Amino acid sequence: MTERVILEPGQPAPDFALPDQDGVTRSLADYRGEKVVLFVYPQAMTPACTREACEFQESVAPLASAGYRVLGLSRDEVERQRRFADRDGLEYPLLSDPDTSVHRAYGAYGEKNSYGRIIEGVIRSTFVIDEQGRIEHALYNIKATGHVARVLKLLGITAA
Repeated sequence: MTERVILEPGQPAPDFALPDQDGVTRSLADYRGEKVVLFVYPQAMTPACTREACEFQESVAPLASAGYRVLGLSRDEVERQRRFADRDGLEYPLLSDPDTSVHRAYGAYGEKNSYGRIIEGVIRSTFVIDEQGRIEHALYNIKATGHVARVLKLLGITAA
């Protein structure tokens, strides 16, 4: 097993080019000059991931007002991301990374403790990336519930 990357504030965010739920290729470079909140979730349409994604949807306006764009990332195929977005009214890009190459570049895939067992899988994480493409905050092993409120507080943003 390869050593897991842990990103730190100030480091360049790994670039990517991945399809979103509409099959449109999105790259981090597309967002240069804007701030990005990239959240990594294990699986579309599961209860915890749905809760987290919907909380981000509810916070898109206050985040946008503060200059942040929201991007979701999971291993799910484009079609499943499309169903997830349609089902839950998610209006931001949901990126598809089935081979986990971007997950690994961000340190969001590797060994984790799942109910007392060590397994390899997606590590729920959120990254705040500045206008120059550098990591501002890297939050690993987060809980889905209440996470968006924590991100808003960290960024000094008041929820609508």
